[in-house]
Amino acid sequence: MSADFQRARAALGDRLRELRRSCPDGRLTGTQLAERLGWPQSKISKLENGRQTATAEDLAAWAEATGQPSAIGELTARLKGLEPDYRSWRRQLAAGHRPVQDALNAEHDQAKVFHAWQGTMVPGVLQTADCARHVFIRYAELHRSKRDTEEAVRARMKRQEGLYNPEKRFNLLVGETALRSLICPPSVLVAQLDRLMGVVGMNTVNLGVVPFSAPLKIPPANGFLLYDERLVIVEDWHAELWINDQDSVRTYMHVWATLHESAVYGAEAQRVISAARQAL
Repeated sequence: MSADFQRARAALGDRLRELRRSCPDGRLTGTQLAERLGWPQSKISKLENGRQTATAEDLAAWAEATGQPSAIGELTARLKGLEPDYRSWRRQLAAGHRPVQDALNAEHDQAKVFHAWQGTMVPGVLQTADCARHVFIRYAELHRSKRDTEEAVRARMKRQEGLYNPEKRFNLLVGETALRSLICPPSVLVAQLDRLMGVVGMNTVNLGVVPFSAPLKIPPANGFLLYDERLVIVEDWHAELWINDQDSVRTYMHVWATLHESAVYGAEAQRVISAARQAL
């Protein structure tokens, strides 16, 4: 999340604390307010300390419970200012791809459990250097951005060190289209598929493939990456969204779990990858 977003969320938390302490019928403790609302006390603490994003319903309930319903409008206006962290590619790539990769590396270093869905491209954390190189070149052409391809590739490869950290877990889903998309030359894609074959069975990686023939319970739309079920990064053509409100994160976690039901793993995943390789 951006520093601006966190500061705004912390300011909202300070305002909620102020309402609790200035309750007309007497100052409330966090425990007392939690009892009034029927919430766990930890939720009060997280909201006041800017570690969780409130919903509009949360704010209305807070204002009512503290005897200050007139504050609902103000709180709602503050919430509307907490939009998802919108990062346009034009702005991000002004300095090239390397800074974007560095920001992602920081999140990867912090997180322990990852969930990802990529329907049409191999996730960056599993890309070979040659495949990543072609991906960066294509996006630089699209956005007419600074060419720092080799620096960006090195940064992406550094992120892959986490695959060998026994304290991390990578739950990764790819669509069969990702195994066949020629964003790079066939020879590079062959090496990329060999890399995926080797990843199946790693202790830290749970790689699933959603075959063309798999029945789907949900349309496989945009790719996304979840960090510890606290942050989701969604990629689109024009921008990335960095989203950390819990309702949205839960939605993406549900999407991942639904797609997971259509995926194959282990030897069956290797067979799908092998078939794509043979098709080349």
